[in-house]
Amino acid sequence: MKIRIQVVIEAEAGNSERIEEIARLERGSLRSEELGLTLAEAKTLLHDMQKTVVTEQIEEYVAQFEICPHCGVKRPRKGQHSIVYRTLFGKLELISPRFYDCSCQKQDRHSSSPLAQLLTTHCAPELQYLGTKFASLMSYGLSIEILSEVLPVASVINYTSLHRQLHCVAERIESELGEEKSQFIEGCPREWAKQPPPEPPLTVGLDGGYVHASDQKSRTEGWFEVIAGKSVQTDGDAKVFAFVNKFDTKPKRRLYEVLRSQGLQMNQQVVFLSDGGDTVRNLQAYISPESEHLLDWFHISMRLTVMGQMVKGMVAELKPVKQHPGTATVLAELEKYLESTKWNLWHGNVMHALQRIEGMDDDLDILEENPTNKKKLLKAVKEFGCF
Repeated sequence: MKIRIQVVIEAEAGNSERIEEIARLERGSLRSEELGLTLAEAKTLLHDMQKTVVTEQIEEYVAQFEICPHCGVKRPRKGQHSIVYRTLFGKLELISPRFYDCSCQKQDRHSSSPLAQLLTTHCAPELQYLGTKFASLMSYGLSIEILSEVLPVASVINYTSLHRQLHCVAERIESELGEEKSQFIEGCPREWAKQPPPEPPLTVGLDGGYVHASDQKSRTEGWFEVIAGKSVQTDGDAKVFAFVNKFDTKPKRRLYEVLRSQGLQMNQQVVFLSDGGDTVRNLQAYISPESEHLLDWFHISMRLTVMGQMVKGMVAELKPVKQHPGTATVLAELEKYLESTKWNLWHGNVMHALQRIEGMDDDLDILEENPTNKKKLLKAVKEFGCF
């Protein structure tokens, strides 16, 4: 069996159609590995088809500039040069002619290249899109390996070009980001009531972490804080974002644009989950009038665990004996209050949990001894009560 694959080109000016043959395939007796196109054949076919289509498009586009639209005289050529254009289906070398300006319009002998003016970048948008998407999810090397495996781009992209593309796209997106504001609540309750019924609530999780240098010389240098977040819709679709705190100049705008891309309305409920730290607390403030701010259980449990370890450290340090029964009683009460606080929070009894925290504060004040962890625990208890 012989198979010929052709491209039929129909000109709009009424000229006769042209047929370009781009591939010939031969098949013998049917085997499973030869059913349809092989990967190599598909990559070659895509490259040749891309070259044929692009060449025809370029010729038609350049032909529009050969004749002066004012006087109808053919514009003289100054010469031509080649433009390397990288696409998803291979690297193409395009011929870019240069035309002199028609004498009916300008006396000076200027020239221009229409194709060079059209192709301001030498990389196709689809290649930028896939390269940026893959490189944002995995390493540059693995991205290139996967793209080269399924597409004829082996000679098109490399580590340097992919790195440059990713940063160019990132800079363009950053430049399109609106100005930073202290609050993004717009309108008034009367206007919000007139809006269409909102979609189900959005749930946004926010958290921060510190990245330290391997050779950090002191605790005040060699580190930065990363804030990461994830906005989840009820149907499961989610969007993520992240930024470096104190380096990003538009953190609140970034969060707002993520929510707006998911259809945020001023009458729509938004639930924020975070650890209650000042950085994330300020970030989520004044984003939506229908927002609800909750502490996620992981960070609540983690803080309670830390306070529990402090109490155990005080018990090990003081080793209360019969001569000091008051100390033993206070330490036992602290452990009891911690367990009760955790139980009440888990079951939604916030008021009772706060009462237990106040009880811990009072017991620490009456503790006569001054163990090492007393000040740290007292600070942790006060901070926990202010959440």
